[in-house]
Amino acid sequence: MKTFIGKLIGLYLNLLAVIAPRKAAIKGFALFCHPFRGKLKDYHHSFFNSAEKFDFMVHDEKIQAYRWGNGAKKVLFLHGWQSHSFRWRNYIEALDKSTHTLFAMDAPAHGLSTGKAMTIPLYCEAILKLIAVSGKPDVVVAHSAGSFTSIYTFHHYPALSPLKMVAMAPPGEAEEMVEFFKSKLGLSHRCLNLILQQFEKTVNQLPSYFSAPYFAASLKFPGLIIHDEKDDETPVENSKNIHRAWKGSRLMLTKGNGHNLKSPDVLKAVLDFIQSEDNMHNKNGAAVISKQTK
Repeated sequence: MKTFIGKLIGLYLNLLAVIAPRKAAIKGFALFCHPFRGKLKDYHHSFFNSAEKFDFMVHDEKIQAYRWGNGAKKVLFLHGWQSHSFRWRNYIEALDKSTHTLFAMDAPAHGLSTGKAMTIPLYCEAILKLIAVSGKPDVVVAHSAGSFTSIYTFHHYPALSPLKMVAMAPPGEAEEMVEFFKSKLGLSHRCLNLILQQFEKTVNQLPSYFSAPYFAASLKFPGLIIHDEKDDETPVENSKNIHRAWKGSRLMLTKGNGHNLKSPDVLKAVLDFIQSEDNMHNKNGAAVISKQTK
């Protein structure tokens, strides 16, 4: 969102908070949960059409899902905020479809899925429904909000946990996202409180409940956490905190790959992790940090 437009929206919401507080709460929360979709190009559709496409419903919204291959090892790919399943093209094209079955889905209000809003609990419900349809994955590979939601999901539903997971550029605390939203729009204290009340009413929790390190502490399977040191969207400290909480995780730090982590080094590390048969546990629980560059 451009700064000027964001400030105009913030002024509008701040005014509403004074003259129509209920409307300000609803509109503000809807904006907080509203991803802005980019137009899908022909090459996106071409990749989507290379899969066996299927869909399912979550709260009256159609969730678009994809399947490639028919191998024994199931891998589930989960994208982040304002993205879609195309982000995994290089990973999916690189994996052997005779030994892997690969699944991906467009999160609610993303890609070819319908809807106008996405929350962590809603994304979680979509993951649960996909697992119910396709079976429990052996490996989960997730990015950004997909990483946060995966950690949240397997904290709450440990029986569905994969054998291992990759969490790329995970956010750490929902309160950080709220503060970023407040700053970008220049929201007044009154307006923000109204939006937080609507958040709690809709999600049944305050933002303070949504803490990736807290959820990660309960995970019993190994993980690979990847974060760029100069990520300007989700600070690297998030992954360091998650790594400290998640026993058996490894932390890989990169330089120069940004939030999207699109580089040959990251691709190779994730593919090696997917295909490795070892459980990736570090015997003494110490941090294992690999710094890589493009």
